[in-house]
Amino acid sequence: MTRRALAAQSLAVLAAAQPSGAKPVLVFDVNETLLDIRALEPHFEKAFGSALVMREWFSTLLLYSMTVTLGGIYKTFGEVAGAALDMTARSRNATLTAEDRAAILATITKLPAHPEVAESLTRLKQAEFRMVTLTNSAPAAVKAQMESSGLTKYFEKLLSVDAVKKFKPAPEPYREAGRVVGVPTSGLCMVAAHAWDIAGAMAAGCTAAFIARPGKVLFPLAPAPRFTGPDLTSVAAQLIAAYAK
Repeated sequence: MTRRALAAQSLAVLAAAQPSGAKPVLVFDVNETLLDIRALEPHFEKAFGSALVMREWFSTLLLYSMTVTLGGIYKTFGEVAGAALDMTARSRNATLTAEDRAAILATITKLPAHPEVAESLTRLKQAEFRMVTLTNSAPAAVKAQMESSGLTKYFEKLLSVDAVKKFKPAPEPYREAGRVVGVPTSGLCMVAAHAWDIAGAMAAGCTAAFIARPGKVLFPLAPAPRFTGPDLTSVAAQLIAAYAK
């Protein structure tokens, strides 16, 4: 039997063993979902004269993370972040000093959690949900992010797309998350503030919970997730109610 066939057989066994109505393993995106990237704005204000440039840079970062995945030319999220920052400066005919560039990239690993996150994760943990992260950030970066924000204790594993060398929303990161935690993708619930992450996870077979942080909306051409709320407090309450014993 081929390795692919063995993997498919293993997932089928896991799917059959997953009890109906069992709590899913919650898989959390990190940047914007748990951590507040607005902490980067003062650095963009200093470097570019406008805090709004941060959003332009982050959109460029996401676009080119997907580009390197589709093109088969994988680079780490940190490398893509630096390249996107240089592109943003060039597109604006701005001079980005080495000091400002380093400050922006360093702050990514020191982002604070959104105000409601720690309390919401505590409630989910008390409700006996298993929780892991799945982020585009490299392993060392997500470890630093979780330690800096004080969130490490809530998660049994800190997963990164680096394991499969493909960024979300490609299906491979979600499948790998299921393999690592020992459940099929149908036993995962992706929690994210990005419509593309929700759409990718659902296409890979996960259920999903969308956190509609300010300015975030769902992609209308993708199926709607089971859970939607304005913050993690709301989403956590829905999850706990849905899977109450």
